Amino acid sequence: MNTNPERFPRESNQMIFGIRAVIEAIQSGKDIEAIYIQRGLSGALFAELKGLLRDRQVNFQQVPVEKLNRITRKNHQGVIGIISPITYHDIENVIPEIYERGEVPLILLLDGITDVRNLGAIARTAECAGVHAIVVPVKGSAQINPDAIKTSAGALFKIPVCRQDSLLKATRFLRESGLQIVACTEKTQDYLYDVNFTGPTAIVMGSEDDGISTDILRTADFLAKIPMHGEIASLNVSVSSGIILYEAVRQRL
Repeated sequence: MNTNPERFPRESNQMIFGIRAVIEAIQSGKDIEAIYIQRGLSGALFAELKGLLRDRQVNFQQVPVEKLNRITRKNHQGVIGIISPITYHDIENVIPEIYERGEVPLILLLDGITDVRNLGAIARTAECAGVHAIVVPVKGSAQINPDAIKTSAGALFKIPVCRQDSLLKATRFLRESGLQIVACTEKTQDYLYDVNFTGPTAIVMGSEDDGISTDILRTADFLAKIPMHGEIASLNVSVSSGIILYEAVRQRL
């Protein structure tokens, strides 16, 4: 895995405010981490922004004006955007590059991981384990912000992060590209030690509360669980990720 930071261009974390400024940022192709829009906003310029958000499939939140005022005291015109500190990648471009380098893909998909520190900790472990890319959904995923980057010890600058409209579609693409899908879940009798991780593999981790979505579980080639002998029912998702990733590392040594 090439971890040269220059290969993955980054941007500084940046807040933009004002309808026209946000429109221009989206049109220029900036990776937007979050957009906050004042509830009840109207007008021709806002209609242009709303149409652009719909066409580019950019996620946004409608919030009370008080929240916007807490973020900035400047004239935000009811709209604040946060430019991502990283550049997102497309999994459909990442996989061919891995094969072209003669490497065996190891991909990590995160389904519903909303805590930024868990995301950062997972990214740190994934980078150390040689994971080629992390895949997250556009909706229902933790923001990549300074807290996530700090927790990752900078790994989020080194490992490609792919933000996809649909994790299910991404999973299907990975299967079509020759990767086996391994879902880490308690809804099975099989242990992770029964899975062969030496071939092209995508590992799916779900949130501690909801687990992996049913549709993705149905498309998985293997369901695998971590042995549990204590009274506590589950591990922290970042710890679980480390356990299953390093079983893959052990087998690939």
